[in-house]
Amino acid sequence: MENKEENNKNLGFAFGLLNYVLMGVGLVILALGYILLSGGGSDDPNTFNPAMFDNRRLVVAPILIVVGFVVEILAIMYKARKK
Repeated sequence: MENKEENNKNLGFAFGLLNYVLMGVGLVILALGYILLSGGGSDDPNTFNPAMFDNRRLVVAPILIVVGFVVEILAIMYKARKK
């Protein structure tokens, strides 16, 4: 593992493997949050659909989106410790 870190530094890569893994996890969390946020509309504009104000759309999805952005920021800011 240490040899790979040294190779990344020699090649001039800005991020290590852990950074890319954290970015992938953050993107999955963001995608899940946006998927949970979608839906709840009505085909007929004259009818009201109470599913639009479900806990999934008002609580869970925004929390997942914020967590996803925090993970993305941490993934970008994380720097491996030098030994």
